[in-house]
Amino acid sequence: MPWVQVYDPVNNLALSALLAALPILFLFYALAVQKMKGHIAGLLTVIVAIVVAVVGYRMPLNLALLSFIDGGLYGLFPIGWIVVTAVFLYQITVKTGQFEIIKDSIAGITEDRRLQALLIAFSFGAFLEGSAGFGAPVAITAAMLAGLGFNPVYAASICLLANTAPVAFGAIGVPVLTLGQVAGIDPMLLSKMIGRQLPFLSILVPFWLVAIMSGWKGVKETWPACLVSGGSFAVAQWFSSNYLSPMLPDIISSLFSLVCLILLLRVWQPRNIWRFTNERASEKFTRHSPGAILKAWAPFIVLTLMVADWGTGQVKAVLDQVTLKFPIPGLHQAVVKAGGEPMAAIFTFNWLSAPGTGILIAAFITMLLLNMRFGEWLRLFGETLHELRYAILTMFLVLGFAYIANFSGMSTTLGQALTVTGKVFPFVAPFLGWLGVFITGSDTSANALFGKLQYVTAQNIGVDPVLTVAANSSGGVTGKMISPQSIAVATAATGQVGREGELFRFAIVPSLLMTVFISIITLLQAYVFRWMIPVHGELSPQAAVVAAASKSEGIMILAGTLVVIVFLALIVAFSNRHMTRREVYTPGK
Repeated sequence: MPWVQVYDPVNNLALSALLAALPILFLFYALAVQKMKGHIAGLLTVIVAIVVAVVGYRMPLNLALLSFIDGGLYGLFPIGWIVVTAVFLYQITVKTGQFEIIKDSIAGITEDRRLQALLIAFSFGAFLEGSAGFGAPVAITAAMLAGLGFNPVYAASICLLANTAPVAFGAIGVPVLTLGQVAGIDPMLLSKMIGRQLPFLSILVPFWLVAIMSGWKGVKETWPACLVSGGSFAVAQWFSSNYLSPMLPDIISSLFSLVCLILLLRVWQPRNIWRFTNERASEKFTRHSPGAILKAWAPFIVLTLMVADWGTGQVKAVLDQVTLKFPIPGLHQAVVKAGGEPMAAIFTFNWLSAPGTGILIAAFITMLLLNMRFGEWLRLFGETLHELRYAILTMFLVLGFAYIANFSGMSTTLGQALTVTGKVFPFVAPFLGWLGVFITGSDTSANALFGKLQYVTAQNIGVDPVLTVAANSSGGVTGKMISPQSIAVATAATGQVGREGELFRFAIVPSLLMTVFISIITLLQAYVFRWMIPVHGELSPQAAVVAAASKSEGIMILAGTLVVIVFLALIVAFSNRHMTRREVYTPGK
């Protein structure tokens, strides 16, 4: 017999909301106060959530456990699969030495410290966020800037601030995919909405970075570079999030921004080359041939091609032929909402069409391009799995908790309680995301925690849920810079452990101001610019194409991609034979 959800188990909505909030409050306490590791805090939070669901909401124990397993499975696949393969591809470039060439190719473009910050912290950091995420962008870019002569604490602070706009679409779109799954909204709809919020922030971040470094005088000297850097990023972010896929915005936006700024710097440079007062000497870096640079970037070119293919409807029509779908035994339609609607619990194992599989194929092609041995490739994959084991476990636990909250009715209770904010809730919505990322250090985790809550609250106050659910992710990006986890990564990467307080004080004011900025945008979109909200029921570009496309078109797209990759491989092979001798180049000499 199905179990019917109860949203006010103690016959007092305020007390019921407090009861429903206990697992979230405990998670915040465990992470922020007790500073527990993520997987330990997640496990204890799951236990608290099960106790609240069973004792407080009178949910049968077997349903609570099954809902946890359902969410945990989604945390492993496809979310965990994307993370593992993306980090694996990045590790291949590091292991083979190609990543050093990528760093050198960026560092040698200009000697102006402000422009180096835009190239490395903003554009290249966004690229790393999109292709790997999970701490890599701040760690790598902060270390690069410190190596170029930036004060280590200053480098860490700048990179924390720069790592805002790309966070929502990080790690091949994992936060948006998770948000859509938890809230029950097409991820492409959420991608469109986020892509109509974040570009307004993206265009401002470069100006903000330069203003912090050299004041408004510096902004006047470099405004063309700031405008090109932020403006190109914002345009590409809007376009790719609205017309391509939630998996591609960071990669496309960062590369477009990087290329546009490089092209500008070939014809324009600021009158004054700005450096820090009494800055220490920069590390030497190597100037490489065009062929070597192309080879170093080749893995990420292949990655972009594969992710683009895996996100198109025609290719999905081909790859989804082997997809397995099965209901979760004992849970599917065993929970009924208060309105009488049974809740579905169907797990989709799209092992071939999953984005992570496309990334794994890109990693295999990279192995061939870089002449890496298959045994070494496999060993590195095992090492990547080992390094990410706790991160994967944390994802399993956090997504499991989110599903317990959804199936038990706790999320609905909190949503109904938040209706007391009335029409100002759209202003509050981004702050929930900000709080979630500040505590958990992850936009993905914050979306899993509050995605359904945002949906329910919006429905109760008569606002389009797509807006507030998307605002959870858009607001969350501004909490990343003050998250204890992000600050710890930044200080560790620059050898400044123990100075976390300085970084927090540096970032807290920009973080709050940016959140207010996103909140104002959300409020205006809720009541003034409603036309900016995507239309419900409108098929995503992928779904629309799937409905009309034949499988033969998907095969043709894959064949075309194969031709491009073979052509790229031939160019790389030819370049290997004609590489010019490297010359060591030191900035300023």
